[in-house]
Amino acid sequence: MIKEGNRAPDFSLLNQNSERVTLSSFLGEKVLIWFFPKASTSGCTLEGLGFKDKIDIFKSKKINVIGISKDSVKAQKNFCEKNEFPFDILSDPECDVIKNYGAWVLKKMYGREYWGINRISFLINEVGEIEKIFHSVNTKSHANDVLEEF
Repeated sequence: MIKEGNRAPDFSLLNQNSERVTLSSFLGEKVLIWFFPKASTSGCTLEGLGFKDKIDIFKSKKINVIGISKDSVKAQKNFCEKNEFPFDILSDPECDVIKNYGAWVLKKMYGREYWGINRISFLINEVGEIEKIFHSVNTKSHANDVLEEF
């Protein structure tokens, strides 16, 4: 289980523009990775818009914002363009990164169990360690909740 203080698992995934983004390329900077279940759904859009609305504050605190879900690059591109997100949204269709970060969990809805992505975020510090894990994510206030910590 990944914990605060652990080295963040490195990854290399494609963003919405089919450009490769590697976590280790951010060494020397902070990165907030927010995992979300599905692009272009109401809750994920609300959460993404919160980060978009506060992006100048994140930048002033030298925190890069990156979203990750298992959606295709095309779906991520549509999600980004529709909402004019000023940050990368990465595609992890094999769920390798999602699983490495412990965001792939057994969920229950209407008595049915299924595997899916848990809303969870990780703040990674300048040396690549997990500084803070945000387990209880409220889609409406998540960006503000993160900023209140710093």
